[in-house]
Amino acid sequence: MLQKWKLFKVFYLEGNACQNNQLLKIILAMHQFVISSADMLQKLIDLYPLYWITEFWIMFKMDSKLSTTMKEFQELVRANGEELHCRLIDTSQINSRDWSRKLTQRVKANTSKKRKVSLLFDHLEPEELSDHLTYLEFKSFRRISFSDYQNYIVNSCVKENPTMERSISLCNGISQWVQLMVLSRPTPQLRAEVFIKFIHVAQKLHQLQNFNTLMAVIGGLCHSSISRLKETSSCVPHDVIKVFNEMTELLSSYRNYDSYRRAYNECNNFKIPILGVHLKDLISLYEGMPDYLEDKKINVYKLYSLYNHIDELIQLQEMPLPLEANMDLVHLLTLSLDLYYTEDEIYELSYAREPRSHRAAPLTPSKPPVVADWASGVAPKPDPKTISKHVQRMVDSVFKNYDHDQDGYISQEEFEKIAASFPFSFCVMAKDWEGLISRDEITAYFMRASSIYSKLGLGFAHNFQETTYLRPTFCDNCAGFVSFLFSCGTILWNYTFSIS
Repeated sequence: MLQKWKLFKVFYLEGNACQNNQLLKIILAMHQFVISSADMLQKLIDLYPLYWITEFWIMFKMDSKLSTTMKEFQELVRANGEELHCRLIDTSQINSRDWSRKLTQRVKANTSKKRKVSLLFDHLEPEELSDHLTYLEFKSFRRISFSDYQNYIVNSCVKENPTMERSISLCNGISQWVQLMVLSRPTPQLRAEVFIKFIHVAQKLHQLQNFNTLMAVIGGLCHSSISRLKETSSCVPHDVIKVFNEMTELLSSYRNYDSYRRAYNECNNFKIPILGVHLKDLISLYEGMPDYLEDKKINVYKLYSLYNHIDELIQLQEMPLPLEANMDLVHLLTLSLDLYYTEDEIYELSYAREPRSHRAAPLTPSKPPVVADWASGVAPKPDPKTISKHVQRMVDSVFKNYDHDQDGYISQEEFEKIAASFPFSFCVMAKDWEGLISRDEITAYFMRASSIYSKLGLGFAHNFQETTYLRPTFCDNCAGFVSFLFSCGTILWNYTFSIS
């Protein structure tokens, strides 16, 4: 098979690649679509694959069969007395090598500025929110490797693809967070103010050319749990509605996202694409072109096209981030975006704010809906250790910015404002809390709230009692919304959350 490719003449005798090695890169990167990496290495047994290891080292780290074949090759090299070359192709210590740094390299954040930052949602400027959401988005985006894209193309899902899954979870988490922050306000005017603020955030995201987070924010505002709020929308000025419609038009799926594609292609330098759109393109290309042509010749053009599409996304990861991030605000957003609600729970909150009215005309969207949740069902799945880490960082940020006399306490008033910055009834405050609140108390508060909303199942069952309520209400133990199910005239009580 390799003889038909006629590409390995690009090697010099010492095993290095010649200057014009584009075809070689494509074959080494994309061969898995037509041949396994282990079989590929067997066919390369007469040439040292050092170039392959250095350029695409992650394949050797993630493919167990390839690693096994490489060990067999090492033994062959060692048997021929080439101990130096044997060490060069040793993949057992691959994480300690220079070429592995990119995977774990973090996006640089501003740590030199000593200024305090507000952790209150109402005090944050749209530019601050857009900058820090972009920081989180880019941090997640740049971790997606070449192999992650290949894995997704072959499987058409994110199973056993944690970096891709995390990127999807972040997008979905932002979309949900937007909905919940709007629904967290008790009056139509206050909900409209949050809606307006997120439109301004969207404008800043557009300026930053962060299309993925822009899709998540506008998708959240387009969600029917928000669009059904007629009293809220009546408080939004017409000029804001006009911007909202323009953004919706930009991100519309009409004509295969034609408006977005034109805007994206006109952008230079730093930009973050709508990942779901480009993954859809990759799958369409993969499924629409055959692996082999006549006479069982490999369709190199297919591999070339797939490689170029993926490489374009990979190259975007190398762009410098055109902003600075304050880690205190990053910690606040990280904990907020890891909370999770089901669709039913969000609708319960929406109907609690504005009950269904038979007189209200149903919404008839004039434009195709925005698809922000391009991989529905993928939700944050933080383990207790990760939750604890996020909470600890958040608590450290709170005391850094609000414990002015550094005595280990903050006022109850300040804490209530901070807690209100989290989506919808983050957790019921202990009834015996008065005056000053300690670090241990606030840590316990966030840990308890996070375990409830992350559905980790770490708590205990409620003590249910039959009670009649005349209006929508919430559980005194966990702050979960109490939903009502009507069946044959009997009210069946269903607590949204089962952790006390």
